Amino acid sequence: MSLAEIRPADIGDLPFVTEIYEHAVSFGTATFELIPPDLSEMTRRFQALTDGGFPYLVALLEGRVAGYAYAGPYRPRPAYRFTVENSVYLQPAIHRRGIGRQLLQRLIAECEARGYRQMIAVIGDSANAASIGVHSACGFEMVGTHPSVGLKFGRWLDTVMMQRALGEGADAVPAS
Repeated sequence: MSLAEIRPADIGDLPFVTEIYEHAVSFGTATFELIPPDLSEMTRRFQALTDGGFPYLVALLEGRVAGYAYAGPYRPRPAYRFTVENSVYLQPAIHRRGIGRQLLQRLIAECEARGYRQMIAVIGDSANAASIGVHSACGFEMVGTHPSVGLKFGRWLDTVMMQRALGEGADAVPAS
């Protein structure tokens, strides 16, 4: 397993983040986005998340951005305010080296420190064994599959829903 430096992302990381995501959109099924967003759009998304107080992290290998992860709102209605959805993306060359797991573990810790109680993973493509595996290794449980809800690359794709309690989870009601 490679050890990466994990730190909060900053605006200077976004060209690398955009490049990683462009590859995921263009060649992968982890995201159901069909057209890669440009740097301007990725910057807008980054600002919306960080301005909202959500964690956005990058993993550095040899000083270069090799992956990123963030949490964002699961749904916009106020009753969901203690639940986040996670995203983790890596450069293709570093898959299966433990970087995704390191990012996800740090993201979980960051979300717990902010008082969130549940984390949802919406995994594109039920054949994405690596993502399902890393989420399972980080304490997520399978909660269901939505079959054939996305159409990409000429084929129907499932989404896999996984969930993990954060902190006290549902054992206590938060003060706010």
